[in-house]
Amino acid sequence: MKHHSSIDQTTVMEEKKIDDDDNEIETSLPTITKVEPNFTAPYGNVHVSKHPVLSHKLSILRSSSTSPSSFRSVLREITFHLGYEATSSLSTREIPITVPSVSNRTSNNTCTTAEDQHIEAMGHKIAERIALIPILRSGLGMVDSMLELVDNATVHHIGMYRTKALMPVQYYNRLPRKCDVDVAYVLDPLIATSATIISVVGILKKWGVSQIHVLSVIASKKGLSELLRHHPDVRITIGHIDEE
Repeated sequence: MKHHSSIDQTTVMEEKKIDDDDNEIETSLPTITKVEPNFTAPYGNVHVSKHPVLSHKLSILRSSSTSPSSFRSVLREITFHLGYEATSSLSTREIPITVPSVSNRTSNNTCTTAEDQHIEAMGHKIAERIALIPILRSGLGMVDSMLELVDNATVHHIGMYRTKALMPVQYYNRLPRKCDVDVAYVLDPLIATSATIISVVGILKKWGVSQIHVLSVIASKKGLSELLRHHPDVRITIGHIDEE
């Protein structure tokens, strides 16, 4: 899984690199090390999913025998699940809607509706203005699943690479001049050293986003602690924490 252009090779697992040009993926993830059952850092804004289906999907994603096509498919499924949990903190506002009116009940106890009979009702709509921020290129594989959940979200890409000194450098930024969103979901499947994502969160804060939520599949414990040390106000939803 690809984290960014030149991720530190000493991290506990190598990236699965998705090449947009030839759609080839190099898979070289090692076996799972000790699992951190609960993140016990002094921060209450980290959510680690404990859903059994997600654990099953994560094992497929991490397996060295998983094909590139299966990897992409499972990443989309995992993103949808994590996105569902991450968006639970959003709020809604009431909106008026019309719904079909039940006109008759048939002999087999099923309802039928008349084509032109509708009644007024009250529905709900997400109140916040949402932006998805995929970090190029690894975060691109997470966008479609998130758009299935929040189809009215805007998508703004940020590209980062790291120098030989491991300093993150921005090379691409599609943020509008004016910040017109309330919540930004940063998409990156892997948090390793977290240097890149720390920089991206800083960019979003300068842009003016009031709420930032990081969505990642796997995070190293050290990288997660560094991210929270620099940005303790950011919410994080992840599927798994590696001990080392």
